Amino acid sequence: MRQFEVTVLPEHAGCRLDRMLAAVCEALSRSRIQALIASGEVLARGERVRSSYRVSDGEEIVVRLPDPEPAGLDPEDIPLDVFFEDGHLLVVNKPAGLVVHPTGRMRSGTLVNGLLAHCDGLSGINGVLRPGIVHRLDRETSGLLMVAKDDAAHRGLAAQLEARTAMRRYTGFAWGQPQSQRGRIEAAIGRSPADRRRMAVVDTGGRFAATRYEVKAFNGFASTLELSLETGRTHQIRVHLAHVGHPIFGDSAYGGGAKRIRGISPTFRIAAGAALNLANRQMLHAGSLGFVHPVTGKALEFHAELPEDMRRVRDLLSSGC
Repeated sequence: MRQFEVTVLPEHAGCRLDRMLAAVCEALSRSRIQALIASGEVLARGERVRSSYRVSDGEEIVVRLPDPEPAGLDPEDIPLDVFFEDGHLLVVNKPAGLVVHPTGRMRSGTLVNGLLAHCDGLSGINGVLRPGIVHRLDRETSGLLMVAKDDAAHRGLAAQLEARTAMRRYTGFAWGQPQSQRGRIEAAIGRSPADRRRMAVVDTGGRFAATRYEVKAFNGFASTLELSLETGRTHQIRVHLAHVGHPIFGDSAYGGGAKRIRGISPTFRIAAGAALNLANRQMLHAGSLGFVHPVTGKALEFHAELPEDMRRVRDLLSSGC
């Protein structure tokens, strides 16, 4: 049994316990936090409390993490593009189409299955279905991920995510052109009231989220954006860009699919259709990742080139189509 303490910050005073922990413990998913609370592993004033418990400024909350149970997952020989590896962590370049961890009935074919075959051990902080997973990428988003082999590395990486000192930079192709060359989108994200499978910008009940962007190129109907995460919410970039009217190219779940062609100038409709046919997914790639090694203290930075499908779309967009 491992445990750690969380001191309630002034801005979280009066918040529900589960929401406060979700806001400050990015290494733990919301469902994992709720499960720990329900099983009595989260204590306030030394006592078990419910998820609805209201925390106070300066209060110490103890979170206990039971030793990991066998995951019941099969190691699989899935090719991994490993950018860095030592005894404590890995950096992996995930291809589009690969799910990061098992969910529900999906117990095979994920990055975790491949990691179990590749590594002798992974951290157990995030539960039996997410060993080693410090942060995630959507299935159809490609790019760089940190993976922790031991709990000390996991806590250190998660702390950098929570303190917003880890660098995560993406390249994305988005519909239209933002009014400003660079900017910051700040809007709380929660479950969409219209479709619980999706996320949305919400007025109440959401989690603080902020994304920075810079326009690198514009071809008449689509922009190439460099995007940086201040927070790490589910579908954050996709939701934020859709919210400001510039959804990710090819992202049909958030308004970036073929229906978008109807709203652009007829001059560009044929070219936009050709680019979408090349895309076949959301055009988003986590190309740069930087952090301080939690054990050695060495600053690390990695860069992954655009995958082939995004290079083809980029070339078509830059050809003046």
